[in-house]
Amino acid sequence: MHRILIADDNIANRELLEAYLIGVDCDTETSVDGQDTLDKIESFEPDLVLLDVMMPKLSGFEVCKQVKDNPATSRVMILMVTALNELGDIERAVAAGTDDFLSKPVNKVELVKRVENMLKLKGTEDELERLRRYIQEMEDGNDQIKPLDSSDDA
Repeated sequence: MHRILIADDNIANRELLEAYLIGVDCDTETSVDGQDTLDKIESFEPDLVLLDVMMPKLSGFEVCKQVKDNPATSRVMILMVTALNELGDIERAVAAGTDDFLSKPVNKVELVKRVENMLKLKGTEDELERLRRYIQEMEDGNDQIKPLDSSDDA
């Protein structure tokens, strides 16, 4: 089952987003500020973070950049959800590494569809990574096998 972290300092926003996700097959967790979000990413290991930009302690931009710059968390999908919708804000979100951007007020149908698509993409990326590791293990194992020498048959 997928895990989604809802990061917003406003309790009403957190509750609304959680309610919107009731029909999505996922476990949810919430965080209340930027530092709490980083801590929860480490402990909860979400597949996707719904990340508010305007939060205390660390902004969503800062959280996103730290998550994407850290090899241990760089594959976590981030959907920034914010009232900021100026072109410069979108550019900052993209520069920080966000995977997608959604403006408030949030439309339930749009949120659910984006979340489902992002989770599907995350599942595909995870499977691709698993196959890459498997292929690498097989190639590494082949290095241990000595080729048969035709002169050994005699």
